[in-house]
Amino acid sequence: MLKKTDVFWKIAYLVTAGGVFLIDQMTKAWAIRRLRFGGDKEIIPGFLNFAYAENTGVAFSFLNDGGNTGRWGLSVVAGVAAVLVLYYFWRVPRTEDKLLGALALLLAGIVGNVTDRIRLGFVIDFIDVQFGNWHYPTFNIADAAICVGAGLLIIDMFFSKKNQETKDEKE
Repeated sequence: MLKKTDVFWKIAYLVTAGGVFLIDQMTKAWAIRRLRFGGDKEIIPGFLNFAYAENTGVAFSFLNDGGNTGRWGLSVVAGVAAVLVLYYFWRVPRTEDKLLGALALLLAGIVGNVTDRIRLGFVIDFIDVQFGNWHYPTFNIADAAICVGAGLLIIDMFFSKKNQETKDEKE
């Protein structure tokens, strides 16, 4: 059973996830108003631009041709993923801060993008990074939250497995 302090801290993580979600939605609203009709902005020449894009698919526009079926199918998959992340979040011990933070970021990103997909039929992307001839696909704050959260999960899995192996060797 969860103690009151555990519940308090988990709710604090969820409030933080809500903050990331709000930042994502506010920046997308800004992109619609300022960038949608050719208002691209060069922030750091040759490296960072803000350019409006509509993504009807998933990462890197994969499954972009799904139409309305794809829209709702991807929304259902994302909704299930959000529920599973939230379920796992509540099962993780309070002492696992890295894991809780990673799950909160994943949840914020998933909900941010599924909100766009349900509301608009596509996800708004606007952060455009390039370096020389290399050009990264346009993304948004929710995508960044998902990538950072997933990266933290991978790091946590690697180090927790390594720590467990070290512990097993000592016994």
